[in-house]
Amino acid sequence: MNQQPPSAQAASRSFRVAFLIGVGIMAAIDEIVFHQLLAWHHFYDRATPEWALFSDGLLHAAELLALVSGFFLLSDIRRQNQLLKYWAWAGFFMGMGAFQLFDGIVDHKLLKLHQVRYGVENLLWYDIGWNAFGVLLLLLGWSLRLKAKRTDRTHTL
Repeated sequence: MNQQPPSAQAASRSFRVAFLIGVGIMAAIDEIVFHQLLAWHHFYDRATPEWALFSDGLLHAAELLALVSGFFLLSDIRRQNQLLKYWAWAGFFMGMGAFQLFDGIVDHKLLKLHQVRYGVENLLWYDIGWNAFGVLLLLLGWSLRLKAKRTDRTHTL
């Protein structure tokens, strides 16, 4: 039996939904590990401790919204048997990398909402590590996207 190539709509939808989940997962990792467990920073550190904690709550709410809505959309795509494996994984890793780089460049440096870590002599290595990890995630996602484009048969999950 010949399999038809995946539709552009299914590929795009698989990518976008997984991208949203990737953003939510990376925001959760940032929130749990760096805000709570390590206490390196808060989402907004340029005010009182109460506002810093409140800003973390807003980030947590946005992260949960992204995750819940992303997983509802993902289940809808799976129910329709339209979820394309490589497109979804590409979107997931690119979403994670996009969040990481946005946070590292826009939040940390342009808006100066917070830094990666306070109380260290050389912040440069923290910034390089933070942004390099984001670039690695984007490159992984991009390589999966290229693989998805080369694939001529449907790979559903």
